[in-house]
Amino acid sequence: MAHSIASLTFLVRDYDEALAFFTEALRFTVLEDTLLGDGKRWVRVAPAGAPSAALLLAQAASPEQYAHVGDQTGGRVFLFLETGDFWDDYETMRAHGVRFLEEPRNEPYGWVVVFMDIYGNKWDLIQPHTA
Repeated sequence: MAHSIASLTFLVRDYDEALAFFTEALRFTVLEDTLLGDGKRWVRVAPAGAPSAALLLAQAASPEQYAHVGDQTGGRVFLFLETGDFWDDYETMRAHGVRFLEEPRNEPYGWVVVFMDIYGNKWDLIQPHTA
């Protein structure tokens, strides 16, 4: 039996704020946005056209959860967004105000740059070198 990770919980302050960031700045696709009642929603986003795990946007519901919005990994890079067109994605993200923590660099494994999402989580944008 094959297994795969379908979704990862991603704490957010507000569903709509998070959706705007992911769909506009990162060009993700909304896979599902279902009302659950009591202000809760089941919201899943993923990179457009990619057969990858989705993010389940989970609006923080307690002081403890709010304390972890933007710090889901204790300051380490949280997620790695792989791209086939590094410079196009980099420029689109810059145009949408994404904060980069460094200049893009060419590493032995590919082009990479660290950026922060709207909450302060660190991500890598990576375009691997092809063999």
